[in-house]
Amino acid sequence: MSAARGQTVPVPPSGARAVSAAWAWPVLLAAAVWLGLFYNLGAIPLFDVDEGAFGEATREMLVRGDYVSTWLNGQPRFDKPILIYWLQAASVRLFGLDEFALRLPSALAAMAWIAAIHTFTRQVVDRDTARAAAFIAATSAGVVVVGRGAIADALLNLFLALALFDVYRELVDPRPRWRRRAFFWIALGVLTKGPVALLVPAAASLLAFGLQRRMAAWWRAVRDPAGWLILLAVAGPWYALEYAARGDAFLAGFVMRHNVERFLVPLQGHAGSPFFYVPALLLLMLPYTGLLLAALPGIRRLHATPLDTLLWCWFLFVFGFFTLAGTKLPHYLLYGATPLFIQMARQRHALRSRVAALWPALVPAAAVAALPFVLRLAAPGARNAYAREALGRTDMFGPAWHAQAVALLACVVLLVLWPGRPATGGPWPRLVAAALACSYAIGGLLLPAAAELQQGPVKRAALLARQAGWPVRSWRINVPSFSVYRRAVTPATSTPRPGDVILTRSDALDGLPSPVRVLYREGGVLLVHVER
Repeated sequence: MSAARGQTVPVPPSGARAVSAAWAWPVLLAAAVWLGLFYNLGAIPLFDVDEGAFGEATREMLVRGDYVSTWLNGQPRFDKPILIYWLQAASVRLFGLDEFALRLPSALAAMAWIAAIHTFTRQVVDRDTARAAAFIAATSAGVVVVGRGAIADALLNLFLALALFDVYRELVDPRPRWRRRAFFWIALGVLTKGPVALLVPAAASLLAFGLQRRMAAWWRAVRDPAGWLILLAVAGPWYALEYAARGDAFLAGFVMRHNVERFLVPLQGHAGSPFFYVPALLLLMLPYTGLLLAALPGIRRLHATPLDTLLWCWFLFVFGFFTLAGTKLPHYLLYGATPLFIQMARQRHALRSRVAALWPALVPAAAVAALPFVLRLAAPGARNAYAREALGRTDMFGPAWHAQAVALLACVVLLVLWPGRPATGGPWPRLVAAALACSYAIGGLLLPAAAELQQGPVKRAALLARQAGWPVRSWRINVPSFSVYRRAVTPATSTPRPGDVILTRSDALDGLPSPVRVLYREGGVLLVHVER
């Protein structure tokens, strides 16, 4: 099937080699999913502000018994709809409140996303391309990061993929079940992250049906009353209940601020140039950047087949829409990554140069190996006291960490430079091996180090405060994970008073009323008691 689409097909193995190949790919895919998504999933602190916010909102949901509205440190939270919180709450009920339970729904969603890519690609291309597409998805840097995060994006990407796969089926074989199932996936996406789950399939399908001169079919599918009933029946009840509970505050917070304003202006300082998503795309696709550059010229074949049309329209709309948006975050581009995984898999044998295929794998491997030395050089020159203390911690880089980082870098260098006859399929087999090494470098070394650097001191401060029973207020610091680990709301204060125990940062210490007694200090994170 792929040969008909102009792809280079390797000579199939025979006999014992065929049996070996049949067993190898399931093992490789299982290893890729385990390394990328589940290895040490709960062994590192909640990463960044987002994981802490989702985790604390889930904890407060369980404490309050309020499964309609979400709260963060005692204040209404309007950032996202409800589905990811329900899934995290169910996981916490089963496994207890910890990092593993909070991240498990995302990891499972990412695994289902990869499985959906495999199933769809096998149906519309062939088995080997399906395996390659699933492997690329499982080991790409962007999926490894969001699949390990206690956030909503892996779940949204699952529903976007399922919806647009059914859109393709509707494009080539119009049937009510395809479009109605697409409406169902869209509804779940709307419950996960809001209107973007409707916008991406609607716009991508409009472009694809239009280019295929099937606008009448698109309009018929869009006007399907059964489809809209499915969407309203699945997503509508929560939106109605939330509006009944919060009223206009819900419209102002969720609809206007976190959707309309997010597009119109940069929120929370997340601005970027018109070219922001060019380097973001190259980084998110690591270690497949060379393969991506080989696949991108396929945009010129936009009309080649209905599959090409839909996949490229899907990616191009996401890239163009978020380029125009005021708020820019790298992971937004993952909403259009699924078609790239498939197109890269179709072009996996087009790269003939080993260096062109494998040099991007050196980027994450070298970056991980160099990280301790970069921090050691950067920390003394940081002007901000908090950054200087945070970056100055190198205790997480022990001998075992260094040995693993160097070994991974050496493996990738050998794959790039080791001479030998070109394998069947060109450098693709070497790229597979390099991708596994990079996946471990990111998920097994880089993310744990970054999380410990940023959030390790916060976690230990919270555990100390919880053990001591201190009623803590935060001041000039935003670390919602502190409340998760302390298992109590940590309200912010604008005026620390004598007798308060304050969570703050070292660069804010001079602004506190004196005298203060330092109860805990590590990595620029402080717990202080304001003396009377």
